Amino acid sequence: MEFAKAEVKAILEKYGLRKTNCRLDVLQLLLSKKHALAHADIEEALGDRYDRVTLYRTLYTFEEKGLLHGINDSSGAAKYALCHESCDEHQHQDNHIHFSCTTCGQTYCINEVQIPKIQLPKGYKAASLQFTAQGICKNCSAASI
Repeated sequence: MEFAKAEVKAILEKYGLRKTNCRLDVLQLLLSKKHALAHADIEEALGDRYDRVTLYRTLYTFEEKGLLHGINDSSGAAKYALCHESCDEHQHQDNHIHFSCTTCGQTYCINEVQIPKIQLPKGYKAASLQFTAQGICKNCSAASI
């Protein structure tokens, strides 16, 4: 899905971010995918337009502002997906599970399945919860039929 440059700029503006070429390109890329992307995926998709450090800074800034969230999947690589619209720099609302496909290697946010509230023992305070399911995604399942 292609988003108009004006839409992408409006999203950056909503999060109080300057509209640099790198931020516009990274956000456009993330908006066009239905699965999470690793830094290497982003680097490959954007070619040599931006150096590795600039991309890391962009991803870090997006995460700090609540525009995207990091996912640690079974591959060991951090992947990034867009956050829910209600996320901001003070609190992420992405309490859904993530699904890692063992066939294609993609990681998906499954927003329809929420992580249940966990009651920790006295004295423990969770900063975040992560729940990852592994198996075969719907695209790979459909392809094998």
